[in-house]
Amino acid sequence: MSLILDWFDRLSERRMRRVAQSHGRRSLVGKLGVALVGGAVLPMLPFDRSGQFGSAQAATPKPDPNNPEKCEYWRYCAFDGYLCTCCGGSLTQCPPGTEASKVSWVGTCLNPNDNRHYLVSYNDCCGKSACGQCICNNNERERPGYRLGVHNDINWCMANTSPMFHCTTSVIVGLAS
Repeated sequence: MSLILDWFDRLSERRMRRVAQSHGRRSLVGKLGVALVGGAVLPMLPFDRSGQFGSAQAATPKPDPNNPEKCEYWRYCAFDGYLCTCCGGSLTQCPPGTEASKVSWVGTCLNPNDNRHYLVSYNDCCGKSACGQCICNNNERERPGYRLGVHNDINWCMANTSPMFHCTTSVIVGLAS
């Protein structure tokens, strides 16, 4: 048994000396630094929390995509503003005392009822101060600000007599091709 331990001891010593000859102290310090920085950065990496709440999320009902007074309504896929359905108007009509903006933005929204995409024009209603009810901000397939016709973060009442924004309608223009 003593012979085996001596042989193992000599083998370990030889290997350690080889490692010490090929790798200096600076290499060890560098590797320790990488390990410390890596250990500090690791908690900042993104991770999936979707399963964090387990059955509590599964019990939450999906919002109704057919309720025009909720932000989840299918026509509101690129909507940004107050819903005119909550402000005295309708999906397609501005409330009394306001007028539709002369310019608008468009979105292409999927109707889950027939599984078809529709071109939707979003028109701000202008002339009164902001409604302040039922605000929605959906940015599905929104484009950067330099493509104004598909950008929803602009006051589209700027072309009207009164630049005051009140609420937004969503008018189906037709089927998207």
